[in-house]
Amino acid sequence: MPTSYPDTYFPVLIQVAIAILVAAGLVAISMLVGKRVRNRVKDSPYESGIAPTGSARERFSVKFYLVAIVFILFDIEAVFLYPWAVVYRELKLFGFGEMLLFVILILSGFFYIWKKGALDWSQETSEASPYDLQRAAKKNAA
Repeated sequence: MPTSYPDTYFPVLIQVAIAILVAAGLVAISMLVGKRVRNRVKDSPYESGIAPTGSARERFSVKFYLVAIVFILFDIEAVFLYPWAVVYRELKLFGFGEMLLFVILILSGFFYIWKKGALDWSQETSEASPYDLQRAAKKNAA
């Protein structure tokens, strides 16, 4: 067993060095061996074989961001569940109660956003955004 800090972290440093060398080597090989073709088709964005239409500056619904936040929320929950499962036997009933409280809090947040309709993509809201109202007011004033 390692007894000092250098002995403990030396394998980690070796692994990081190997990862950097492999990444740099793969990039260098692809630059040397790969073709450099630049044309209109190659420079166009690719979306599942469908030709791109419209502008890249379209407005996105806030629901995209809400789903991303929910995804992060459950990722964080999973990150806390793994170490808890590893030391579950040492924590006994106290650890179970703490994790139960944590899961209840996470699920209450999930049910809150579900109730607010953040996960319902089937309905279109008929309310105008403040941006649309400002634009309409400027159009009517002119």
